[in-house]
Amino acid sequence: MENIFELKNIGYSYFGKIEALKGINLEIRKGEMLCIMGQNGSGKSTLLSIINGLIFPDEGEVLFDGEPITEKSLRDHNFNTIFRQKTAFIFQNPDVQLFCNTVFEELLFAPLQLNISQEEAEMRATEMMKSIGIEHLKDRSVISLSGGEKKKVAIASALTINPELILVDEPLAGLDPKAQTFVIELLLELNRAGKTIVFSTHHLDLVDHLQPRVAVLSEEHGIRKTGTAAEILNDEEFLISVNLIHEHIHKHGDEVHKHYHSHYVFHKH
Repeated sequence: MENIFELKNIGYSYFGKIEALKGINLEIRKGEMLCIMGQNGSGKSTLLSIINGLIFPDEGEVLFDGEPITEKSLRDHNFNTIFRQKTAFIFQNPDVQLFCNTVFEELLFAPLQLNISQEEAEMRATEMMKSIGIEHLKDRSVISLSGGEKKKVAIASALTINPELILVDEPLAGLDPKAQTFVIELLLELNRAGKTIVFSTHHLDLVDHLQPRVAVLSEEHGIRKTGTAAEILNDEEFLISVNLIHEHIHKHGDEVHKHYHSHYVFHKH
């Protein structure tokens, strides 16, 4: 399978002091679904930001279709336009992503920035609102929306450019069960349509639902293991070592019970 991204020995520190990523080597294959998995603080969001060219590594190299992603390369108008047309980022918190007055304006923004005509942008925005089921929100102020509505608008705004690669940071964050189901089904549908999906999570059941290839970040901010969803989820000892499951002790009368607790959205026994 062809690689769309290659990350070679990536390192990154905030303010040159706080290490966020170390020695990251990773390939993203065209058309695959890939999960960046790890506990909070392991560097998942930082890694997605580097892939999307929002920040740049202190060391190592990021290649997109064989071309380096750097501050210099993204200053080239033609290359930047191609890169931004092919990649989209859906932030964990939609309030970071949404800033236009109305939902319709929000969906028009990205296509217009990429020099797509007004007519084509409006057609894309209208079709995407119907596809996501948010036509009734068209003229609503973004700040008046619920959390789930904002998430849908953020997803729709990212998809109006028809990207090849969609990056999603913690896709279920802050959503109720109905909205979670919608997002899960949408990610599956997009991947079946040929889109490359890369998402971050610490929720084991989301990985179980989507069955992606998985790269697990450790507390030391490096990739500890890659494999299929089954290979990762069935390795209990490994999940304990990267703090994705832990031993839970509780008492019933005089009896002490121990079982493993995992980061499931819906708690399982």
